Amino acid sequence: MSVKLRLQRHGRKQRPFYHIVAADSRSPRDGRFIERVGSYNPIADPSVVVVDVEKAVKWLQDGAIPTEKVKGLFSREGILYKNHLQTGVRKGAITQEQADEKFAAWVSEKEARLGVINENLRKSAEAEKAARLAAEKEVFNKRAAAMAAALVVEEPAAEEEAPAAEAESAPEASAEEAAEPTAE
Repeated sequence: MSVKLRLQRHGRKQRPFYHIVAADSRSPRDGRFIERVGSYNPIADPSVVVVDVEKAVKWLQDGAIPTEKVKGLFSREGILYKNHLQTGVRKGAITQEQADEKFAAWVSEKEARLGVINENLRKSAEAEKAARLAAEKEVFNKRAAAMAAALVVEEPAAEEEAPAAEAESAPEASAEEAAEPTAE
């Protein structure tokens, strides 16, 4: 009997969720399985992989063959590296303490790499937000300038009418003023 470590699909349409299971290679994808090893949620950002490392390493040591996707997930989580270290312990090349130290060092390096990546993503998101804000301010300033220009164009027209009206009333007033002194 050939055992495979593979994904078993769950969830609804367009919202997949997978269980990582050890199953007989002849059983259907979502059918009978021997043991559930973990889960994988590709919808979350970033995707979430939860694996019982000890169970996964036990199945790999017993000869279970991971599918391509499960192999990638295990590699990302360090399970294949832990399996490699356990093989070295079993053969006597290194001790269990050395294997644990190497695995802990690998995990800390991975977290440091992820921290740098997350920091870069955060900085790029902030820069993008600042660029959008600057573009929005520029559009706002252009609109404000256009509105101010439209108001300036309308005001002189009103001012031109007012002096003309004053000029028309001014000659009448001066004529009345001129007429009054002669009347005295």
